[in-house]
Amino acid sequence: MKPIHSFLLSISMASLLSCNNAAQQPHTSGIPAVTGSEPGSGNFREGVDYQLFERARILDRKGFAEPAEAYSLLLPKGWKQEGEIIWNGPGSGCDGTNQWIKASSPDGKYSIEFLPMLLWGWSSNAELRQMQQQTAVPSRYCSYAEPLTAEQYLRGDFLQNDLRGASIMAVSSNDGVITEMSQSNDKARRELMSYGASDVQFRATAIRASVSFPDGSEGIVLCGMNNVETTIPNMYTGSYDQSYTSQAQQRIVFRFPKGQQEQADKMLSVILSGFRTNPSWRDAVNGFWKDVREKKQVAHIGRIRMMDAQTRAIGDAAIRQGNERLAQMDVQMRNWEERQQSQDRIHTEFIKTIRGVENYQDASGKVELSGGYNHAWSRGDGGSFILTNNSTFDPSSVFQDQEWKEMKKVD
Repeated sequence: MKPIHSFLLSISMASLLSCNNAAQQPHTSGIPAVTGSEPGSGNFREGVDYQLFERARILDRKGFAEPAEAYSLLLPKGWKQEGEIIWNGPGSGCDGTNQWIKASSPDGKYSIEFLPMLLWGWSSNAELRQMQQQTAVPSRYCSYAEPLTAEQYLRGDFLQNDLRGASIMAVSSNDGVITEMSQSNDKARRELMSYGASDVQFRATAIRASVSFPDGSEGIVLCGMNNVETTIPNMYTGSYDQSYTSQAQQRIVFRFPKGQQEQADKMLSVILSGFRTNPSWRDAVNGFWKDVREKKQVAHIGRIRMMDAQTRAIGDAAIRQGNERLAQMDVQMRNWEERQQSQDRIHTEFIKTIRGVENYQDASGKVELSGGYNHAWSRGDGGSFILTNNSTFDPSSVFQDQEWKEMKKVD
């Protein structure tokens, strides 16, 4: 196989893996307000006796003609957030859609950050390695390095670049996340083999780590890593080369005050179990990148190009179709937030090692929430929830708001 073909395969891999990870990021619409008065009775303290969570909306402000909702997630009331959906267009050398979001408590003591995914390539062919390193387009999110497991990445680049000064206290593997990643990898494997890859092997690893920071705070770090090994015939030697693509697919950091591990576990469980991807946005994004990959493959493009008229036409069509589906979302009563999509299940699998999850029912439908609380209340709008372990707490009385109803646990 000519070296340039292997290089193009790695670029296709970048956009393909970014589609499988389509998940978090843009400027946001802010945290919605809750209707109701301040507590009028009792001595219940928010954050101590109960925790109020509100659904925040994450918008894609770059990929569509108008801002499109990409994700929603549950955050404690009053948390501030920032972020973005990142588009690396065709021809950028790191093609794909990425995301970043960070949210923190008003006092800054608690925070969660969903870091952008990173991708890097490697080859067993020394000549090809040299060529790729020389021709690689500089990118913040794509680079050239040897494949790593999730734990190796945590102890190396993750610790040095994003967890500066942190000390690792404990690391454990997460088999549930690995299973979810493997199921997603099967679809990617079939597509890559349709492009002519003779043998593609995915190796997924995932870990949960406990860390401490120099300022005395502590943290929970979650990381999922995909390593893809593609066997490529070498037409010049008659042998085979191995091409590797590594992706740090999930990189989540949750920080909290020292000694507040139990409270942190509960918060993180609710945030991750409440994470939802808008399927209309996801389908439009994935459809766009699939068309780009297929057009490149059919045309046998010999070098990276800037976005041309054909690629723009693909994008315009995906945007039109996506906007039509997005416009139907409110009519459908936002029922997509009642269900977890397959990629969202990875977030749930990460928290199962911390706390279980429970299914609750309210007027808007079934909702999956953290199992760290004994009682759950909602206003039936799918966007506001109160979780508590205090059996005497009744928000309809405390807030003088009869819209609050206790949710029932269901299978």
